[in-house]
Amino acid sequence: MNTSRKAFRRLFGVILSLLLLFTLSATPALAATSQIIYQGSTSNKVVALTFDDGSDGYNIQSILNTLSANNIKATFFLTGQGAENHPQAIKNIVSAGHDIGNHSYNHPDFTTVATTEMTNQLTRTETIITNLTGKSTKPFFRAPFGSYNSTVLQTVGNAGYTYTFQWTIDSLDWTGNSATDIYNRVINNIVPGAIVLMHTGYGANGTTAALPNIINQLRAMGYSFVTLSQLMNTTSTPGTGPGTSYTVKAGDTLYAIALRYGVTVQAIVNANGLTNANLIRVGQVLTIPGTGTPTTPTTPTTGTSYTVKAGDTLYAIA
Repeated sequence: MNTSRKAFRRLFGVILSLLLLFTLSATPALAATSQIIYQGSTSNKVVALTFDDGSDGYNIQSILNTLSANNIKATFFLTGQGAENHPQAIKNIVSAGHDIGNHSYNHPDFTTVATTEMTNQLTRTETIITNLTGKSTKPFFRAPFGSYNSTVLQTVGNAGYTYTFQWTIDSLDWTGNSATDIYNRVINNIVPGAIVLMHTGYGANGTTAALPNIINQLRAMGYSFVTLSQLMNTTSTPGTGPGTSYTVKAGDTLYAIALRYGVTVQAIVNANGLTNANLIRVGQVLTIPGTGTPTTPTTPTTGTSYTVKAGDTLYAIA
């Protein structure tokens, strides 16, 4: 009887262990949290113009006309609701070759909603935009109101949005301020790698009047214009040259990558806008500043052997 009970307990223990193992293996691994970007890490005089689109998109075509006339590509953060309300304008953005990102479906504060609602907002907008234009909004996200926390970043990262873009300069056009105010805010605060926030809606009418003058003045100051894709791919550390790309492999660390290419960890962090030097993921493409040539391991110098004797010290031997 006791033998039967022991056998049953062993069998039960094995089954329980297998169930636990299956449960753990079936649990999906979390993706890396989305990286917050406020500014490109570059000393080059480049600036990224970004436009948040809401439900009305009143000024989209005027903005597109100005960008086209000046041969500039920008980045538009789109809402699903806006795409439903003005689908042709969204098609025009994509057909003109501008970058796009996800700005939620109907602009709720992500820090106040459940993770399931965040995911639904992102997925719904991605589906609408992809079906409409054939282009994905991934991997760029901008939080409604710029409001985020660690839960938001993890949820957004899980949904495939590698970067969450804030801004270096807020034009405050959404307040209805004048074209002169918008112009002054941008020009007076410009820095290399700046990300400028503007809007497409009716409430930001000052932007359409300010934009041509902003473009002309920034060019006069030596600035050129880039999309966020270009800003992330062409960032560099002062004096290090154009750099090269490296795809992260299993087991890689920033320290090992830096050692291989003869650069510092901080240089790689700066060149890629990383917020956590310990958080890189397999498949991530990093910009390696400098020549981008792996260093050749040094060959140890030939030495001789010495047998330590009583009373020896390393100082004396050296």
